[in-house]
Amino acid sequence: MAKRSTFLSDFKAFINKGNVVDLAVAVIIAGAFGKVVNALVRLIMTNALEPALERANVQSLSQLPGGEIIVAAINFVVIAFVCFVVVRMVEKIKRKEEVIEASKPDPQIQLTSAITRLTEVMEERSS
Repeated sequence: MAKRSTFLSDFKAFINKGNVVDLAVAVIIAGAFGKVVNALVRLIMTNALEPALERANVQSLSQLPGGEIIVAAINFVVIAFVCFVVVRMVEKIKRKEEVIEASKPDPQIQLTSAITRLTEVMEERSS
């Protein structure tokens, strides 16, 4: 008799899929990272543009016409740059691991070579 599917069991199966959990973790981390980047951009842009903002009698960059768009664009560029750097570092680590893996001798080739040498030595002794 086939087990009847229930809403709860279907939901449990859905959540237990690895991709869903990985995606949830990625979204949570991205949200936290976004807040850090926003604060960093706000700090840097406020300090870097403070003289120009004071001359324009504006308290923050977001108060300028289109300021929110400027802040969002800067955040995007910063996040994209950080993602680029992280991906590049991960790829570099993977390439190093591949080089290390490729430089390791194949155990089967080593065994075949050892057997061949052993056979040659045995043949020399028997002659």
